[in-house]
Amino acid sequence: MFYAIPLENRPSWRNPPWMTVLLILLNMIVFWGPQRSEENGRERAAVYYVGSVLPELELPPFVDWLEKSDPKRGKVARRMLRHEEAYPQLLEGLQNDKKFLAKLQADQVITPANPQYGEWKRDRQQYEAMLPAPFTERWAQDYGKDAESKPWTWLTAAFLHGSTGHLLGNMLFLFLFGFSVELALGRGTYLGFYLLGAVGASALAGWAYAGKGSYGLGASGAISALMGMYAVMYRLKRIRFFYQLFFYFNYVTAPALLLLPAWIVNELMQHWLGGQGIAYMAHLGGLLTGAALMACALLLHRVQAPEATAAAAAEPDLFGTHVAAAQKYGAAMKFDKACAEWRAAAALRPGDTDTLRAWFNTARLQPASEDFHQAARRIFRLPATEPNTLALQHASYKTYLDQAKPGARLKPDDMARLARRFARIRQFDDADRLCAILLKTAPDHPELADTLSVCANGLLHAGERDKAIGLLPHLLRLAPNDMVTRALQRA
Repeated sequence: MFYAIPLENRPSWRNPPWMTVLLILLNMIVFWGPQRSEENGRERAAVYYVGSVLPELELPPFVDWLEKSDPKRGKVARRMLRHEEAYPQLLEGLQNDKKFLAKLQADQVITPANPQYGEWKRDRQQYEAMLPAPFTERWAQDYGKDAESKPWTWLTAAFLHGSTGHLLGNMLFLFLFGFSVELALGRGTYLGFYLLGAVGASALAGWAYAGKGSYGLGASGAISALMGMYAVMYRLKRIRFFYQLFFYFNYVTAPALLLLPAWIVNELMQHWLGGQGIAYMAHLGGLLTGAALMACALLLHRVQAPEATAAAAAEPDLFGTHVAAAQKYGAAMKFDKACAEWRAAAALRPGDTDTLRAWFNTARLQPASEDFHQAARRIFRLPATEPNTLALQHASYKTYLDQAKPGARLKPDDMARLARRFARIRQFDDADRLCAILLKTAPDHPELADTLSVCANGLLHAGERDKAIGLLPHLLRLAPNDMVTRALQRA
């Protein structure tokens, strides 16, 4: 098992990812609406079935049928037949076996010559009347041998799910990748690419699983398309990821594009190793479709990277005017006015590191000013996807800590973020200092456990075993089941 989750990017609620939110809501409405209603109706019908004469008359011939057509499956069904609590499972198999069900409904299994035919016919009609109209089966992708061609299910299957866990897991990944891609593409293009990703995923799955039975459903193919788009969109930009490889967990900073072949190899390996119940070829189809769509969008200049979106929305001339004025006032040693102009320029381009650096360096000449604190906070909250940004944040932190008057004003969120980033660049003294302050001032902060885990993991990899073990008592309290905690316990 392999997956990777981006950690640095956060949604901008100034320009909310409404299309991603709407897609999540639609998936939830479908699952907890018509799908749940259908499931509840089937459960009521199954309760009636078990209490009627139908199991006694129908299940033994169904097991005989299975033993002739699929001896291995029939052997398992024969054992299940001895236990009444397994009847609902056998019933599900019977209802999904279209050939046997057709013979049953044509009176070829329980014939009119059977003494209990009348009783069977009455209970069978009552049971079928209780069954809800099929919804999931109608809109899911059918992989059966003689399945009717329904091309629209290539799209509709992406809004169906098999369980609550299936739904929630997919929605988590939809949000994690969707908001970044939506910001880059714009809502209309994003929706179109999402739907095309679902179709591409279903197309490959339909080819790979044709004739193998069962149904294809779930948003994971479309979400895989978003992952492919994300990797191509960021290309060589170094993104911080959390990853799991079988039972190994860790953090890594790597060019986003490297993850695309890693994801592709993972899906192929899982497919070849015979994974059951998961349509790995749908994931692969989504990855390839999403990567191709994003590559085309880049070639046609239809995409802006998320960092550039805010800048593009501002008037370039206005930004240049503020920068020129700030430089003019700085040269005249009118630092209050210079800071005001740098502040205005930073509002237009909040991710521009040169602007923030200039604002910070001007404001540090008045270390008690509000501008000094504001500029520092803006630098600390930059997405640290590149070494230069990390270096700027660390240098600014050292300066801010040393010069701020009457003292540094760091919020717990900023301290936790900086501690994790400093651990990544092996500035362990500063990371440890921030962790100590967090433990003292915000012992219940929601990101404290993750922060301590990152720092301890970094120390272990750097050979600083004793310092890492020093964090163990706090990790035992905050995250006793964390992989890093367990590793420290073994150490």
